[in-house]
Amino acid sequence: MSNVAIIPARGGSKRIPRKNIRDFLGKPIIAYSIEAALESDLFDEIMVSTDDEEIAEVAKKYGAKVPFMRSKENADDYATTVDVLVEVLQTYQQQGKNFENGCCIYPTAPLVKPVFLENAYEKLIHKNFNTVFPVVEFSYPIQRSLKLNEVGKVEMNWPEYLDSRSQDLPKSYHDAGQFYWFKVEGLLKEEKFFGNNSGAIILPNTRVQDIDTKEDWRLAEMKAKLIW
Repeated sequence: MSNVAIIPARGGSKRIPRKNIRDFLGKPIIAYSIEAALESDLFDEIMVSTDDEEIAEVAKKYGAKVPFMRSKENADDYATTVDVLVEVLQTYQQQGKNFENGCCIYPTAPLVKPVFLENAYEKLIHKNFNTVFPVVEFSYPIQRSLKLNEVGKVEMNWPEYLDSRSQDLPKSYHDAGQFYWFKVEGLLKEEKFFGNNSGAIILPNTRVQDIDTKEDWRLAEMKAKLIW
């Protein structure tokens, strides 16, 4: 098996400026994703896709490769992660490099562990999924979630579950937002992560924190301090 880790890290973060290389408890946050990939020993190539020279230098310092820079077209606010991956994989193919499997690891996932990558990869290969990614359980049953109408009145999204006990409702999960393993051929063909043949590994809430705001950043640091 030939595997590539692709870490997408553009330079134009808006809500948290320079987010991808901002210091997180002593080192640039992207370093944690690179180090997890290196320590997993799963990859023939670990690369960072970026349009930013400073990010490229930081990535190389911590052991990743930056064999080519990201195109301007895929460095704006509208390019999707899949757009970036397709560009990377097609560029490699033009250079004569082909990979069977890929893993997109986000640069702001400091709570990721090599064992998570290993467990998901094992499921990708042995369960024959097209994609595998980590999920985390919602802390409260979504069937009993609430909404506010146009005048601010509280209503249930699903009133039929008003009297249901939490323990009687099926568990629900959401994407942990850390990484996605995929079969390269399938991704280039379908150009999407989630399809009818996707699998998942379940992570504990303490190992998951989406980082979009400064408050998210502080929560991630708090979780990291608790578990490291």
